[in-house]
Amino acid sequence: MSVRILGMIGVNPPKGASVHVIAGTISPEWIVEHAREHEAAGYDEVLVGYYSSSADGFSTALYAAAHTEKLSYLVAHRPGRVAPALMARKIATFDALTRGRLSMHIIIGGSDLDQQSEGDFSPKAERYLRGAEYLDIMRQIWTSDKPVDYDGKFYQLKGGSSEVRPFQKPYPRLLFGGSSEGALNMGAQHCDIFAMFGEPLKETAERIADYQRRCHKYGRNAGFNVSFRPIIAETEGKAWDKANRILESVKTTDTLTRAPISQSGERLVALAQKGHIHDERLWTPIAELTSGYGNTTCLVGTPEQVAEALLKYYRLGVKSFLLRGFEPLTDVQEFGRELLPRVRAGADEIDRQAMAPAAVGQ
Repeated sequence: MSVRILGMIGVNPPKGASVHVIAGTISPEWIVEHAREHEAAGYDEVLVGYYSSSADGFSTALYAAAHTEKLSYLVAHRPGRVAPALMARKIATFDALTRGRLSMHIIIGGSDLDQQSEGDFSPKAERYLRGAEYLDIMRQIWTSDKPVDYDGKFYQLKGGSSEVRPFQKPYPRLLFGGSSEGALNMGAQHCDIFAMFGEPLKETAERIADYQRRCHKYGRNAGFNVSFRPIIAETEGKAWDKANRILESVKTTDTLTRAPISQSGERLVALAQKGHIHDERLWTPIAELTSGYGNTTCLVGTPEQVAEALLKYYRLGVKSFLLRGFEPLTDVQEFGRELLPRVRAGADEIDRQAMAPAAVGQ
């Protein structure tokens, strides 16, 4: 398939409009139900999130994988909390056991306070440099035919190796997000896909072009993922009414306004302050309310309208989307019926049209 569609699973049933789904204690039954609903809806993959007191993402994902057949898992991971040689083996083991149903979302940690609660007092700029070494070591262990020696600023290694190799070759996809120079430089050197929050088409095109230039300096090509919260209904008017009801519901939750925790969050707040609607469908009040926390820019409209909005990003070179709503189970089912098939069909048609001139020329 030409487009890859991701969702996100949580660890327990949410109450009210859900901004975050990884918080709280574990319900094994909910993890299985939520994962299976994504699989039935036609999602390719689901994100398992991370913060300093949340359930362990690897354990959550492996449990869900044992109860699903095809669904893949994008596990958020902070470099620096586990030794890179050990993590290389953990990732290879997970990937081998699930026959290639793993990707990694590399997050450095936007909040110093959250990092410190795990015992990491390194400044953010240093964490990106450390992350680059971490990823460099893992990639070498996964691909080298001989033991790896490494002498970096943050890590030293003598004879590092792994008897188990990833099922995927050369290794599972590495995604990352961020807007700082440190994040972009780390990603350009070591990651496969740049994961972005939903921004207007103009700004997204500019970010894509800038990041491609960074990757080309290292002889690498980039992939792109953009995250949105679709809000769909049978008519456009009903969709906007639904969006405003969700906004009022979010106002009553405990996830309200906080200082932006990252430059990406700051970008979303600045975007919302310029206007609440961009490119007809991109709606930003919830992102503003939550200070850019939790990829809360929305696309509002009928399924046909939202699908066409997503396909405009596809034409820019965005080949995967993380699409999740505010009612995790209901939205997964509705998106599977109404939205995902339209996005897939549209992406396939765009690809066919792109190939047609070449076929005629032959």
